[in-house]
Amino acid sequence: MIKKSINQPILASVLSVFLVLSGCATVNLDSHVAQTPNEALELAAGEDNRATAQQYLLRIAGRFQSQGNHEDARTILESAQLDQMAPGLEGEKRLLAMSSATALEDSNWAQTITAGLTPDAFIEYAPDQMAGAADLQARTYELAGDRVGAAMTLMLLAQTDPEADVQQLHDRIWQLLQTLSDQELADATAKAIGYENQGWLELAALVREPGINLDEQGRIVRRWQNNWPGHPAAQVPPSELQLIATLATSRPEKIALALPLEGPFASAGKAIRDGFLSAYYMDESADRSKTDIRVINTSNEDFAELYNELSSGNFDLIVGPLEKEALAELAAMNTLPVPALGLNYLPEGSTPPDGLYQYGLSAEDEARQIADRLVDQGLDHVLILIPQGEWGDRVERALLSRLQQRNGIALDIERFFPEDNLRTVTADLLGITVSRNRAIQVERTIGIDVEFEARRRQDADAIVMVAEPTVARQFKPLFAFYFGGDLPVYSPSIVYGGSPNPSRDRDLNDVIFTDIPWVLGENNELRAQAREHLKGTQGQLGRLFAMGADAWQLSKRLPLLRQLDSASIDGQTGILTMTRQGSIHRSQLWARFTKGSPELLPEQQLSEDEQAPARNLDSENSRQPGTI
Repeated sequence: MIKKSINQPILASVLSVFLVLSGCATVNLDSHVAQTPNEALELAAGEDNRATAQQYLLRIAGRFQSQGNHEDARTILESAQLDQMAPGLEGEKRLLAMSSATALEDSNWAQTITAGLTPDAFIEYAPDQMAGAADLQARTYELAGDRVGAAMTLMLLAQTDPEADVQQLHDRIWQLLQTLSDQELADATAKAIGYENQGWLELAALVREPGINLDEQGRIVRRWQNNWPGHPAAQVPPSELQLIATLATSRPEKIALALPLEGPFASAGKAIRDGFLSAYYMDESADRSKTDIRVINTSNEDFAELYNELSSGNFDLIVGPLEKEALAELAAMNTLPVPALGLNYLPEGSTPPDGLYQYGLSAEDEARQIADRLVDQGLDHVLILIPQGEWGDRVERALLSRLQQRNGIALDIERFFPEDNLRTVTADLLGITVSRNRAIQVERTIGIDVEFEARRRQDADAIVMVAEPTVARQFKPLFAFYFGGDLPVYSPSIVYGGSPNPSRDRDLNDVIFTDIPWVLGENNELRAQAREHLKGTQGQLGRLFAMGADAWQLSKRLPLLRQLDSASIDGQTGILTMTRQGSIHRSQLWARFTKGSPELLPEQQLSEDEQAPARNLDSENSRQPGTI
């Protein structure tokens, strides 16, 4: 006799379903545990008592959830058998559904759950369930895209739960309100009912008014607290507003501006110095009776020794050094007793000591922005031209890294020296050389001359051209000569000299490039004043002047930028944000060469998911009315 092994659990499951469906026996749903959602649904369908069947389904769905199996739980919870719930079961179903929807990040399901929901729905649960239910409800609202509903839920929880962590709740409420668009906030304000809701929405609207800087925001919050003295947010303000209020009054008063004013870096050092001091004197919020700025020449100085000397001189902040080598000396220290804003960047992968901030005109930032724009435009197969050298190495690494992150593809990279034969470099990049070599090989194989017209490679969407103006003006016509004139060309700011030169830059027509607001922005009061009264504020020196101006703005906001992920400064060199490691990143403007002159391009509109809340700490030069 041949014995066959039988899977006992499967057999038991099949038999139980068979018995129920055949009517030969019944299964005790109170104790039975279905192994699959289909088994549970079939057993429940055979139960005459609707409440008993639904209780069973909710129990099995909860069991699947406890095992981390939210897909099977969703199958049960979205079944038609749970469309019309028996009395007293709707709340349990909603809790289970919210739990699985948020775990699966299923926004469509979340929208279905919240369609008929009100922010006070969680109050119906038992006291020991209320906080958890409110948290799930808020997260489900947020997943559904209803951030107003999420905020309202948490506002109610803060009022009804005496054991709630009020600070944590207020921080979550504030984060949600900050993500609302101006229209969403206005609509919510128009519909708001109740003292707490109205107060929160008024506060959110006040601090996002255009044209206000950090100091004015602090005054607005204090006025709001006086007008709403009994409001929960007046008594326990969100941590972000507490931080702003604290740091706004703790600016550095004694600053050492440590720059090279002699030698090979003198022109750069002087441009940064002039920009820093010009921004300081045009800053109406600066208290000149308290602020003391000392300019120190770092030429021929060992910066580590100079830092130790300055750190014992009661300085609150040291701005510098500029040179990479000097910055490396500073980074070699374990800790910095006096914070330093380095005007350059450490090598990638370096770990800066506490107290060291890094800011400069990073070519890597521009490379990453080019990669982002290409992919956003659907141009994800690119050809790349980059100069030889260490600077080009850094640009290449940043560009390729961001392309890879965004699923873009670099089809070919040609590195060049300016003295190279640029015709050959271009032919290699566009695949013309390969095409010609293939034709030559054919002729050799068949032994006769053939008519041949070279063709460029057809898989490219765009060209990234990293080249100075004199070289770029040669490359651009060569693209057309080698059948690549239809490919869009993107470049970093190196392609533009910084001042309009239509007669020479006509060869760059249609090149799209990124540059700083100081160069491309309109109605810039600091730039107008500087060009009227100072020399060296155009071209590359102008960019360094703008960098110095932003160094002043950063000097007032360093701890705030580091501690608030949403904080930004709308500066002369771009929108400035900071990583938790103290590294400043910039987001620049975009332009296209038209008739030899740059034409500013409109800012790309981000999708709702891409929009991040940003607190604009200094909006004197703001280009985005309504940002915070």
